[in-house]
Amino acid sequence: MALLSLLDVSHAFGGPPVLDHVNFQVNAGERLCLLGRNGAGKSTLMKLIVGEILPDTGQVFRQPGAHFARLVQEVPTDLTGSVHDIVSSGLRSASAHEEDWEREVRLEDLLIHVGLDSHAEFSSLSGGLKRRVLLARALASQPDLLLLDEPTNHLDLASILWLEEFLLQEKIGLFFVTHDRAFLKKLATRIVELDRGIITNWDCDYDTFLVRRQDRLEAEERMQALADKKLAQEEEWIRRGVRAQRSRATARINQLHVLRAERRARRATVGNVNMRVNEAIPSGMKVVDVENMSFAYPDGKVLVKDFSTTIIRGDKIGLIGPNGAGKTTLIKLLLGQLAPTSGIIKHGTNLEVVYYDQLRAQIEDDKTVADNIANGNTHITIEGRTRHVISYLQDFLFTADRARTPARVLSGGERNRLLLARLFTKPANVLVLDEPTNDLDVETLDLLEDLLVEFPGTVLIVSHDREFLDEVVTSSFVFEGDGVINEYVGGYSDWQNDKAKQAAAAAAKTVAPVAATKSAAKGGVVKGRKLSGKEQKELETLPAKIEAMEQEQAQLTAKLADPAFYKKEPQKFAEATSRLTAIEKEHATSFARWEELEAVKNAS
Repeated sequence: MALLSLLDVSHAFGGPPVLDHVNFQVNAGERLCLLGRNGAGKSTLMKLIVGEILPDTGQVFRQPGAHFARLVQEVPTDLTGSVHDIVSSGLRSASAHEEDWEREVRLEDLLIHVGLDSHAEFSSLSGGLKRRVLLARALASQPDLLLLDEPTNHLDLASILWLEEFLLQEKIGLFFVTHDRAFLKKLATRIVELDRGIITNWDCDYDTFLVRRQDRLEAEERMQALADKKLAQEEEWIRRGVRAQRSRATARINQLHVLRAERRARRATVGNVNMRVNEAIPSGMKVVDVENMSFAYPDGKVLVKDFSTTIIRGDKIGLIGPNGAGKTTLIKLLLGQLAPTSGIIKHGTNLEVVYYDQLRAQIEDDKTVADNIANGNTHITIEGRTRHVISYLQDFLFTADRARTPARVLSGGERNRLLLARLFTKPANVLVLDEPTNDLDVETLDLLEDLLVEFPGTVLIVSHDREFLDEVVTSSFVFEGDGVINEYVGGYSDWQNDKAKQAAAAAAKTVAPVAATKSAAKGGVVKGRKLSGKEQKELETLPAKIEAMEQEQAQLTAKLADPAFYKKEPQKFAEATSRLTAIEKEHATSFARWEELEAVKNAS
């Protein structure tokens, strides 16, 4: 029996329906990801599922006795009390088979499981920990289906990775909306898409979904083009006057009315953002030069310690680290907005910086969308050309009516697009983006990625979106703790691969001594011990095996050093990196084994 069923459900807010005769069901234990453009109605669908609102028409069936819990995007500002009290408020009324003390034990186990201090004050926690408390409150009710709306927003990488593993271990039903493609790929067992009021099921992985959806959209365009051509022919026929037999003409006229009605009812796909950076004259080749820079607060907390780097024009750098590690502080230091405690910072020439802040504080809520761009004017000047502000905002998917509404009513995705529109009116050769991916739909994310990759200037990005970092950045500054910042080539996956290589190299250093010690303990190097026939054959084949691995290592290293390889074949780049890591581990093990056998041979 389905956990949830929607039967012919429709819902609208005065315009085209956000849900148009939807039929849809969720089965127990599924982890279902809902995709759709900003404003498509994803949050509305979630509210219908949990019963916060009722549909205009149609019915929502929930399995009798099933409990649904919803975790919203935003952290409530009026929530106070201890972590224990807030999480315990999520407990449902005691059942006949559970005593009060058993509920309390279950609650304490949950708090330990999610890594929370039950005595901590909610108001004193970071944004990531507050969301963890709200998740624990939802889980305390033991839901059959947990609904998550952008659960990774404002979480750092460690929290996102923890959330992924936690949700996989819990094995509860999930219905979630996310822009984080890595999170989606890890969790989703099924993908559904809400587009123009219709829900489409895609029973496949995310990469296959992208291909199939594109095929479907192209087929839809071809069918609409044929329908438009047929309508134009029939309109031309009716204008020339009816000369056929009455019955035949009547049928053709009726068909024309049908074609007209279908054309009027057609809902066009939501367009894509048309954005481009207003490029300033190039900066100097050296953008920022940092030598032994440190920064500490007066209370002694060190955020940056002995950091040195040189940022060259065209570098695209990702800043990776937990919330509170000092990523925003480092940006302010690099831009000269904050003075270091010690060390030297030198800035290049002709720097034109545009800063995208994660709090969207540059948006004035009391002004209209258009006034946030043009400050009361009707036209703006970009790259020496004058454009009407409404026309410019349409490039960022704001209709004329939406452009005249106050900014305070905008959704999270719309606020992000407005800030991008505002910033891209200014000439820039250095872009600083602090959490730019929050609330953006996947289509806009793809466009932003392409724009940043092609941008000839310098880019500094703070982000916890792993795929976004992998696609855009050429190097990463990683906050390793205690103020230590290390630089790695490439994005998130490259950093992880480098860590794996370092771990493998450290392990290789210990393998040989350990192997020799074990061999000695077994009498392996005691005079008189001889190699067996099998060991002798293994010793003869190992040098060739090791040499072949070293040759493959050299080939892969040369490939990975070529920037064109990463740009043209990113998937093969990841495969090559993974293979290189595996070879290095295998090489270390084989070499240690060869040393062990050689020691036995020489001692005999």
